[in-house]
Amino acid sequence: MSIWTPSSWREKPILQQPTYPNQDELNKVLAELKNYPPLVFAGEARSLKSQLASVSRGEAFLLQGGDCAESFSEFHATNIRDTFKALLQMAVVMTYAGGLPVVKVGRLGGQFAKPRSSDTETFDGITLDSYRGDIINGVDFTAESRMPDPQRMIKAYNQSAATLNLLRAFATGGFADLHQIHKWTLDFAHKGEISQKFEDLAEDIAQSLKFMEACGINSKTYRTLRETDFFTSHEALLLPYEEAFTREDSLTGDWYDTSAHMLWIGDRTRQLDGAHVEYMRGINNPIGIKAGPSMEPEDLIRLVERLNPKNEAGRLNIIVRMGADQVGDEKNGMPRLIRAIEKEGMNVVWSCDPMHGNTIKSSNNFKTRPVDSILTEMKQFFQVHKAEGTFAGGVHLEMTGKNVTECIGGSFVVTEEDLSSRYHTHCDPRLNADQALELAFLIADSLKEAHK
Repeated sequence: MSIWTPSSWREKPILQQPTYPNQDELNKVLAELKNYPPLVFAGEARSLKSQLASVSRGEAFLLQGGDCAESFSEFHATNIRDTFKALLQMAVVMTYAGGLPVVKVGRLGGQFAKPRSSDTETFDGITLDSYRGDIINGVDFTAESRMPDPQRMIKAYNQSAATLNLLRAFATGGFADLHQIHKWTLDFAHKGEISQKFEDLAEDIAQSLKFMEACGINSKTYRTLRETDFFTSHEALLLPYEEAFTREDSLTGDWYDTSAHMLWIGDRTRQLDGAHVEYMRGINNPIGIKAGPSMEPEDLIRLVERLNPKNEAGRLNIIVRMGADQVGDEKNGMPRLIRAIEKEGMNVVWSCDPMHGNTIKSSNNFKTRPVDSILTEMKQFFQVHKAEGTFAGGVHLEMTGKNVTECIGGSFVVTEEDLSSRYHTHCDPRLNADQALELAFLIADSLKEAHK
């Protein structure tokens, strides 16, 4: 292979990129970003890689979740807090009821760019550029809004920096203290079966903490009771932006993308000779690969060899997105991928994205996802790994702490008629906090069963 540099991706074919009308302005913005402080640090990325190595051995579980696409208009401390709360609730359910430590990674602080199935959109005879996320253009269907604007990258950086600052404060400033577990319940949470299950679990934990305090173990003396590790991630789609934050670590001399702790390659940009694979092979962050039904075992093997040539545990996360009806399929599903990886002795984390393969159009023309299909794909993910003798390592979700109605079903039923009431996403439908908590209990039960 050719020598890697932070810009060597520019010599490769590239997909899913905007065409900026003013190249001089783009170059000026990128030069400015290269001088900005990093959003994350190399040591934090190494810590995440170490924790993901435990996941690859079945000693921990990865919870990765957050917005489909962050937006400038919904940037608010309350929204960040509520998504963090929802993730904490999910993590404590999985840890306490499932019996494994949970590695927490948010789709936050940088998830602004989105791949699209078409470069353009047409409404009422007017054709404009597709919306590609707030870091590139605007969601309003006007020529001005849809024009790619490099200044948006600076706004995305500033919003990411503020988000990370708040997340670090939540994670280490006492908000994540297990003694606060009853305060993690979101104000709008419905008083149904799932919320009652969480309250019962929270009460069990509170009683356990009282016993531990009586034995001299408390949050003042044990960091893990009052703080948590929380990492960020996003799809490394807009490569000029990622290159601007690719920095050489002063301690090791290795290159890291300092825009997030973990980056991933989408199902649309995983071409072996493409720019995204070229860029990702050179950074030392933990990275992910989305793998849908079109992924062939031999292609996956070549990608893993390219992206993790040292077979380093914790380096690579294969995020499987098959759809509920295809996960266990012998011809196009996950078993053939697992067997290929196992045959080669490759160290990977297997993670399930039960969202993208289950997207449908409702009768009233909303893009949505049935919760039953999401739960089914997650169940089958565990079942396939149990049958293959491998570890179901994680879940990758589009979810929010907001009280949205974007996915239909769940224990507190959202109907197709409900979709219009609080459908706020700028791109794909997300689980709300109730639905995400329901999934967390299913995962906890599956983890308990898998580790009997």
